[in-house]
Amino acid sequence: MNNLIKIEHEGKKVLTTEQLAQVYECSPKQIKQNFNNNIEKFELGTHYFKLEGAELRDFKNQVENFDLVSKNTPCLYLWTRRGASRHCKMLGTEKAWEMFDELEETYFNRQSAVPELSPQLQVLINLEMKQKEHDRLIAEANKRIDGIRNVVALNPNDWRKESSALINKMALSMGGYEHVKPLRAESYKLLDERMGVDLQTRLTNKRRRMADEGICKSRRDRLNQLDVIAEDKKLIEGYVAIIKEMAIKYGAAA
Repeated sequence: MNNLIKIEHEGKKVLTTEQLAQVYECSPKQIKQNFNNNIEKFELGTHYFKLEGAELRDFKNQVENFDLVSKNTPCLYLWTRRGASRHCKMLGTEKAWEMFDELEETYFNRQSAVPELSPQLQVLINLEMKQKEHDRLIAEANKRIDGIRNVVALNPNDWRKESSALINKMALSMGGYEHVKPLRAESYKLLDERMGVDLQTRLTNKRRRMADEGICKSRRDRLNQLDVIAEDKKLIEGYVAIIKEMAIKYGAAA
């Protein structure tokens, strides 16, 4: 552990992916996979830093003799103490837990030799740090409350547009737009269960009626479950309520 090269970024001690894998005795690929599979659990600037472009070039120049940073690396992740802790939990091995404790003691919490502070000054510094953490938590809570308030205010008269926007926001909070389709399917399933309906059957019947009326196939094929919901005020109300709940559940209200 003592042979780890100490690096800092924005005043925080950090580790590269390769260093973290070395300490936890796993592969860098495993660290990257755990991050990609749980990216919503990591916050930029809190759990990790992502260096690219000019910022990465400057960092490489500062660690010119640091062989863990390849000259050809286009993007570099640096993990903070909280990021290392999160990876430890995801790996869940005895070795990872053992080494994280040692990381805290010998790497993240190890201080350079500085003049000893007076007890009074230490108390003031601790109070200031606690106040900053308190202010941060309050700011995060207020942000979430504002988000929830906006969700609750979802306009039933413009429900199709606003519900679609919320589903897109949920998908992004989960990692990308590929989650839109599963989220829509979940919303329809919840509506079926709560309202005792079968949207797919109603959609099929609606298309048959339109065929009987001579409406062209291309127009019938463009219909979806939202068109079925739009015909029933109670279904609209139920669907809006479900979208609000899902937005809070998946973090789109943050």
